[in-house]
Amino acid sequence: MVIRSRENLIGAWAFLLGIVLAIGVGAIARQNINPIVLAILAILGIIVGYFVAEQDSQTFLLASVSLVIVSFAGIQGLVLSAAVLGIDIGRLISSVLGTLLVLFVPATIIVALKTVFSIAKR
Repeated sequence: MVIRSRENLIGAWAFLLGIVLAIGVGAIARQNINPIVLAILAILGIIVGYFVAEQDSQTFLLASVSLVIVSFAGIQGLVLSAAVLGIDIGRLISSVLGTLLVLFVPATIIVALKTVFSIAKR
C-alpha cells in the first residue's frame, strides 16, 4: 500500500484551483475581469505561497520568478502586436497571462519572504 503525504494538500488544491480559475477567467472574461475574482486569485496565491515547503522554496522561486518575468514580457509584446496588427488572439493570451500574474506574484512574494526569514534565523 502506498503512503501518501498530506502535508501540502491545502497548498496543492489552492494551486490547482487557482490555475484553473486563472486560465478560465482569463479566457472567458478577456479584459473585463471582475475585481472580486482577481481578489480571490490573489488570496489563492497567498495560500499557495504559505504552504510551499521550505525544502521546495528554491525550486518554487526559480519557477515562479521565471513565469512572472515571461508572463509580463509576453503581455507587453502581445499588447503591442495586437495594437499594431489588430490580432484578437493577443488579447486572449495577454488576459490569461495577466490572471496568472495575479495568482503567482503574491505566492512568489510570500515564498521569498519565508526564505529570507529562514536564512535570517540561521
